[in-house]
Amino acid sequence: MKPYSEDLRRRIVKALQEGGISKSAAARLFDVSLSSGKRYAQIASRGAFLEPRRGGGRPPKVDQTTQKLLEEDVQKHPAATISERRHFLEQLTGKALSDSTIRRVLKRLGFSQKNGLWVRQNGTSG
Repeated sequence: MKPYSEDLRRRIVKALQEGGISKSAAARLFDVSLSSGKRYAQIASRGAFLEPRRGGGRPPKVDQTTQKLLEEDVQKHPAATISERRHFLEQLTGKALSDSTIRRVLKRLGFSQKNGLWVRQNGTSG
């Protein structure tokens, strides 16, 4: 879910400070959760910036180097299974990856499995 804009956050705080309305009324008025309204009021009372934080979330398990290794492995060994690819990458990178992660990365790189072989999708149907 995308963070609320700084403008919306400022309008919520302004309504709370100048409008004299309750936090729950402001949350309903601006269609945000009560906890968000409370959090923005608390941030503003400390004098901190209301801008959304950037760069949150978990860092990706598979970086560009790992993707490159996986792509080269698919080209060299198109019949290898997902588990074999996972073991290959774990030995080279030392990262513990799941079969699901490998499958998602392969799909993101444009590969699909056809008749037991992993091939790059060509974008045409039929």
